[in-house]
Amino acid sequence: MSSIWVVIPALDESENLRELLPRVWAELAGVTDDSTILVVDDGSTDGTADTVREMSAGIASLQVISLGRNRGKAMALEKGFAAALAGGAEIISMMDADGQDDPSELPRLLAAIDGGADLVTGARLKRNDRFVKRHTSRLYNWVTGRLSGAPGRDFNSGFKVMRADVARDLVPMLYGELHRYITVIAFWLGYQVTEVPVAHHARMHGTSKYGIARFWRGFLDLLTVRFLMTYEHRPFHLFGGVGLMSFFLGSAMLTYLTILKLFGNSIGGRPLLIAGVLFVLVGLQLVLFGLIAELLVYSSRMQRKREHDA
Repeated sequence: MSSIWVVIPALDESENLRELLPRVWAELAGVTDDSTILVVDDGSTDGTADTVREMSAGIASLQVISLGRNRGKAMALEKGFAAALAGGAEIISMMDADGQDDPSELPRLLAAIDGGADLVTGARLKRNDRFVKRHTSRLYNWVTGRLSGAPGRDFNSGFKVMRADVARDLVPMLYGELHRYITVIAFWLGYQVTEVPVAHHARMHGTSKYGIARFWRGFLDLLTVRFLMTYEHRPFHLFGGVGLMSFFLGSAMLTYLTILKLFGNSIGGRPLLIAGVLFVLVGLQLVLFGLIAELLVYSSRMQRKREHDA
């Protein structure tokens, strides 16, 4: 069986981890003899890291990374994935530390990987959450599916299993709060993504870190991901396209005013003159900005090629 790492980001989840980690270890022992559980302590103040170190005496291959201060789930996952890849992981799983994800579902997710999927999400189709959280999440998933085109019904699930190659490509994208779009990013990168319905439980202990503001931040992050995935290697298509439209619109305005001037009309006090000049200048600036962005993309690709050839 492949080397499997389970990455668990945790913020003040000491009490939950005491119950969760033995269950995760028991499931892993049933599917492979080469596994590691990595808890990433995201600046906890309840002794989460100390709890994991204490438990490592009874659970083989249990590790912990402490970030020192709260840096967010995306950063915790980035550090966790990087450590797992450096440790030789072939399959990486991620799950939340609150006990809502059921470790007994892990073999089913791994089976989907064995079946050919590159990334599989544990879809919480029957959620054990508050009314507001359930319904904002439902709206979030609907909007994400429509805007991204990625298949799925639970994009925000923190219970996923992926191949090492997927995690390696995701690491540079895990900043801010883009961890919500791991499935979308993997899909746009060309990987085979799928879902497996899983059981979802109520939080065991503590309080949820969820807030309604996360929905609106998540929507803005979706636009960010869409922009990055669509224009990462062709920025001129965006900036140049908008710039050319602005330039031609301004040129049309100035041409119209020029004709009026030739027929003896005064154009100096017309707002259209200022608008036309503004559109032309902004259009030229956007075109030049797009060309500079293309140059940066080209230089970056050539640098990577030289490093690869070396």
